[in-house]
Amino acid sequence: MLFDDRSDAGRTLARIVATLPNLNNAIVLGLPRGGVPVAFEVAQACRMPFDILLARKLGVPQCRELAFGAVASGGALALNREVLREFRISKDLIRSTVRQEMAEIDRREQEYRGVYPRLSVEGKTVILVDDGLATGATMKAAVRAVRPQAANVVIAVPVAAPSTCVDLAKIVDNLVCAAAPDPFDAVGRFYIDFKPTTDDDVLALLAKARASWQHQPAA
Repeated sequence: MLFDDRSDAGRTLARIVATLPNLNNAIVLGLPRGGVPVAFEVAQACRMPFDILLARKLGVPQCRELAFGAVASGGALALNREVLREFRISKDLIRSTVRQEMAEIDRREQEYRGVYPRLSVEGKTVILVDDGLATGATMKAAVRAVRPQAANVVIAVPVAAPSTCVDLAKIVDNLVCAAAPDPFDAVGRFYIDFKPTTDDDVLALLAKARASWQHQPAA
């Protein structure tokens, strides 16, 4: 499956998400930046409240694209034990990297939210959306961030590595993936347009979603 762009992927994903049970009290959380355009389309099509959940990879110093874990808003932490062992990542390095990435999460929280508070996840079905999953490190941290309060946790992505789907399905109530090709190379290979999502893009979609939801008629 090849998507035109993230918005196209979101519309495709929304058709699958709409068939899930227990959506009466659901919210959609997009993982910035790339997951936000996808999540926006899901939330709009399914008429659900939309927000973001920030998560950051913890990169191996010798290879920043390789994650030894991830951290999410609120400090939820997920570590890859195999990578920690292989690259001999010390506890001091873990702590310093977490501090650095949490500072960036806090900065982005302020930039993206302004005066708007986070949507509450307590007692809700929380649908976590990204533009795709390779290792799934950031998504795992996002799950840990919402799991204590959410009634149900759903992962929804347009494309993912099959092994990652199997791994993450064990820690959520449902996992939706439009395509899980094998072999899997990189998320961007499944998009015609995979240009980076900018901070301005995120801000514009958040503003549009808030306006749309506030003006919906009461049920």
